[in-house]
Amino acid sequence: MRSEVKPPWFQVRFDNLDREAECNEGETLFHSARRAGVRIVGACGGRGVCGTCIVRISSGEVDVERPESAGGATAPRAKEWVRACLSRPSSDCVVEIAPRSIAAVVRAEVGGQEVTVAPDPVVRGHDVVLAPAIMGQRQGGGADADRVIDALRDEGAARIDLYALRELPGLLRGTGWRLQALVRGDEVIGVQPSGTRPLGLAIDLGTTNCAGFLVDLETGARLASLGIENPQAAYGADLVSRVNHAIRSAAGARELQTAAIAAIVGLARDLCEAVSAMPAQIIEVAVCGNTAMHHLLLGLPVSQLGRAPFVPAMCGAIDIKARDLGLATAPGAYVHLLPNVGGYVGGDHVAVLLATENRWAKTTTIVMDIGTNTEISLIHRGAITSVSAPSGPALEGGHIGAGMRAAEGAIERVRVVDGSLQIEVIGGDAEAVGLCGSGVLDALAAMVEAGLVNRRGRIGSGHAAIRAHGDHREVTLAPGVAFTQNDVRAVQLAKAAIRAGIDCLLQEAGLEESAIERVVIAGAFGAYIGLESAVRIGLLPALPLARIEQVGNAAGIGVRMALASAALRDRARALALRSRYLELGSLAGFRRIFMGRIGFE
Repeated sequence: MRSEVKPPWFQVRFDNLDREAECNEGETLFHSARRAGVRIVGACGGRGVCGTCIVRISSGEVDVERPESAGGATAPRAKEWVRACLSRPSSDCVVEIAPRSIAAVVRAEVGGQEVTVAPDPVVRGHDVVLAPAIMGQRQGGGADADRVIDALRDEGAARIDLYALRELPGLLRGTGWRLQALVRGDEVIGVQPSGTRPLGLAIDLGTTNCAGFLVDLETGARLASLGIENPQAAYGADLVSRVNHAIRSAAGARELQTAAIAAIVGLARDLCEAVSAMPAQIIEVAVCGNTAMHHLLLGLPVSQLGRAPFVPAMCGAIDIKARDLGLATAPGAYVHLLPNVGGYVGGDHVAVLLATENRWAKTTTIVMDIGTNTEISLIHRGAITSVSAPSGPALEGGHIGAGMRAAEGAIERVRVVDGSLQIEVIGGDAEAVGLCGSGVLDALAAMVEAGLVNRRGRIGSGHAAIRAHGDHREVTLAPGVAFTQNDVRAVQLAKAAIRAGIDCLLQEAGLEESAIERVVIAGAFGAYIGLESAVRIGLLPALPLARIEQVGNAAGIGVRMALASAALRDRARALALRSRYLELGSLAGFRRIFMGRIGFE
């Protein structure tokens, strides 16, 4: 038999992480790092178009493709920062990753304004006491499952999950014929020792961050919460990059599904550990996410989401066994996914509407969750109309040359003082290494205020902070951290998309901006933005700031509400059905409105 020859590979050492990876011949540093689980920021998913995945070659031979070239490759100059996705080792090498790619995230938002929920769990625990099985005695005869179900007839039980059935005989005999049966509808989904605390897990599966909440289902109390970066970020900061990755191959779709599941598994493990519990105590899971995240998690096809008319495979709420997704929960536990509204308005926005209903129910309100995909709803006279604005990752620091997550060293505030730009950095005295989302908005607003950027978005000249390299201009915010002309354009496109979404909703309803009584801004990014800066650059309407409210991670609150209460789960379904979805690009005048919002008023 002819033996298969393994292709050559090179050893890559990521020096400032003390990690190593095998890089196949012809493979880029970015893709080998992704295979090895080494995080290098790559907002475009490694396609060579964003410039965020910079590294420095300390030793070894590496061919670097220059984006402006016609395809030629050269060796990097000494101490030069290069794009990992355009760099292919030709020998073993040592690599330094840019500090902003490895800084620990300190603001993966899990908070929000709490809403009190009366517990009404979908799964209820019922204590069952049986007589011991004794040969020849009628009271103790019959199959174990039949006797348990018979004891639960008044609770509606009629069947038992196979995995619960496998545990039943041993548990009955090991606990003196006393146990707690977990009933969901007509199904006994699990059995456990009496007195075991039933736990629920709520997951806000965001494009950028994933937030997890562990809940006591008997009381509805939140026991622990945790936010992490969505591991799918390795495949691109925006949804389009991930959808395209899934479309290109079945293996790509599986990678994205596996990454989403790994995030949920990790959150369940760490949250349970925080309260000295076991994941097997989780008897119900509720998940919200945008439509693309929903489809990728379930392994549903997304090709139809990637092209007009952007039709989802399904919009209704769905319940599936947690084990079918590979989640280590109670054996028969279910995962409930909140319903979607349309192509790019998903269950996360439904969760936001659910959590904020007390704020918008009787007013003309704009409810928005600003992120890589910004969902916006206009509520007027009880009608809900929703659009999705393709804002991309620029407002969260993605596709920005010096962009980074909200980690120590990220510039988060920029102000104009006596004509100069002054910065504030997360971590106080930490050295500035990049720019996070709130800093992106502040920086641009400050540059417009100081006259460094004109109304059309062009960086000018004649200021000490402006550097020119031929036709290329940039504004220096700190040593090694600059805001380039391409960065300005990226933010202009993002803010124009969002503002055009608001304008189109108002146009459809025949309303003026002044009719907006309240703006509710949800989401991790929305919790930290400077409202004055957002208004100054035209991201938000020029309304009195008292009308604008930042509510934090409302999606996380909404999914916890749906986890804890069957009635609120039904309410979420009703809100999704009540929402009228409009495809923004198909609306009359959208392009004209969008172009009119590119500049700065």
